[in-house]
Amino acid sequence: MSENRKGARILLIEDEPPIRKLLKVTLQAHQYELLESETGSDGLLQASMNHPDLILLDLGLPDGSGMDVLKQIRQWSPVPVIVLTATDREEDKIEALDCGADDYVTKPFGMGELVARIRVALRHAAGANATEPVLRFGQLTIDLAQRLVELSGSRIKLTPTEYDLLKTLALNAGKVMTQKQLLRQVWGSAHVESEGHYLRIYVGHLRKKLDDNPAKPLYIATEPGIGYRFLTVEQSER
Repeated sequence: MSENRKGARILLIEDEPPIRKLLKVTLQAHQYELLESETGSDGLLQASMNHPDLILLDLGLPDGSGMDVLKQIRQWSPVPVIVLTATDREEDKIEALDCGADDYVTKPFGMGELVARIRVALRHAAGANATEPVLRFGQLTIDLAQRLVELSGSRIKLTPTEYDLLKTLALNAGKVMTQKQLLRQVWGSAHVESEGHYLRIYVGHLRKKLDDNPAKPLYIATEPGIGYRFLTVEQSER
């Protein structure tokens, strides 16, 4: 399906009728096809039978935890999952992301923000298997084949660790990456619990080299208490 994803099939697993009604009106207005489930068990059945392009998953379901549903989905499908959560607890968000969620939205949420995050998740999924060796984000270019990074046409010198961190963030553009995920992918599993301070230091180095203002980031946004998100062009412009 195309990057614009008009007609993309979205499965909504949510037990609150008012939220389902609001999302149905909004998503259909954006020309998405919507499937609905009120329970986790039915949501799993629909996910396996109807092969949605994206899943919106409430964590509080009448027949169990949405986290358990997410874990089961991740056993057999890489489909993008955006978690809908009524809690603002960092621990819940981190657990959802570590269990395989692509993003999260805290209730009550704005429809514009949710639709934008859906677009980003669908675009990321569409490009996940692309062989294009060059990533472009506004004035920033990352040549994966040659390990070269340019900003506004000028080459930026990065250490191997800085490059690996930037590459990991950029390949997951639009997604929240927890500190644990980044430490595991860049430094290795042995460093997940003990070297969080290194991550903050290296993100700081990258920001200076990318001229990225933490107060109004163009590329690397901090998700307080959780991790970081590499911004797509549309996210940095919002």
